[in-house]
Amino acid sequence: MGNRSTGNLISPADFRDLMSNPFDSGASRRKFLKTLAMAGTTAALSSGGLFAQAISPSVRPLAGRVDMHHHIFPPFYVKAMEEQMRAGGFNPRPWTPAVSIEMMDKHGIATAFFSPVQRLVMDSTSDLSEKARSLARQHNEYGAQLLKDYPGRFGHFATLPLPDTDGSLKEVAYSLDTLKADGIALWTSYMDKWLGDPSFFPVYEELNRRNVVVFVHPARATCCRNLPGQSGIIEYDIDTARAIDSLLWNGTTSKFPNIRFIFAHSGGAFPALAARIVDDYPKNRADKIPNGVEYEIKKLYFDTAHAGWAPALDSLKDVVPITQILYGSDAPIRNYELTDNGLVTYAGFSENDWKAINRGNAERLFPRLKA
Repeated sequence: MGNRSTGNLISPADFRDLMSNPFDSGASRRKFLKTLAMAGTTAALSSGGLFAQAISPSVRPLAGRVDMHHHIFPPFYVKAMEEQMRAGGFNPRPWTPAVSIEMMDKHGIATAFFSPVQRLVMDSTSDLSEKARSLARQHNEYGAQLLKDYPGRFGHFATLPLPDTDGSLKEVAYSLDTLKADGIALWTSYMDKWLGDPSFFPVYEELNRRNVVVFVHPARATCCRNLPGQSGIIEYDIDTARAIDSLLWNGTTSKFPNIRFIFAHSGGAFPALAARIVDDYPKNRADKIPNGVEYEIKKLYFDTAHAGWAPALDSLKDVVPITQILYGSDAPIRNYELTDNGLVTYAGFSENDWKAINRGNAERLFPRLKA
């Protein structure tokens, strides 16, 4: 693993300085790069705080990780969505960009890709379309400003006012061309229409033309909220499985092969159900899935948020290759420890696997991270 002597390692003070702005070209960065060259390793984090040590199999959270699943809470958005959030039992923590940066620095996150928390307009009916367009625009402009204010620390998944097709197409153009967003964030369902619904095809055609990365976060579909005698928490995981099934059933992933879909929470319930889908999918779908359902599944990406359990990770790596797994946390809604504590003890990935999951796979999707 290279030279492990403390003389070849960056000091805690220099490491903190580096992680406060890992793309800084100052002395701390030069010293850190020299350290990497000498030690042949990378700095790591302990659950108790920042420290400097060579990487070992027992230390998984690497400094410089890319968090693909982060959320922001712009004040105007929280105010606009206050009633819907309260009705859904969601009370966001007090948030500022500094809250995210502090959490990221503590847990070795160089860059966090953020998306909206809860859906922008919970039920975007026609009378709410203008509100949805306005909130989407404000949210996306706020996100673009964050990238300017904190260079290198954030990635931006812009939101759309679906199911408003015209408004969504305009926001795709503005977000990607003017704001330079990294990709688009979608929900698993909109008014009981799941992602594969043909009504969304005009938007997918444009996303496919642009080779866009789409981050998919679960919602609770209107069909299945407030079910009697249930907590409702599993609906997020079930809705992710429904969304993937919808994409496959309607041939969406085959029809629009240039869209790279990332699914949150290690795919929710989907990995556990994937074998059944592969085995039992009707043969009459061959016209919509010419390469087969298993081929389409292996193209999907998944983040590790909430996957700090061996069964979840075992299922996920059985469904897709390591190249399709990305680190994600769901912070600051959840603490990093919810995911990281399980990842630290999981023995099912090699050191090269961890390097790919923590950063390498993200760099392939977003080449700017290599800068």
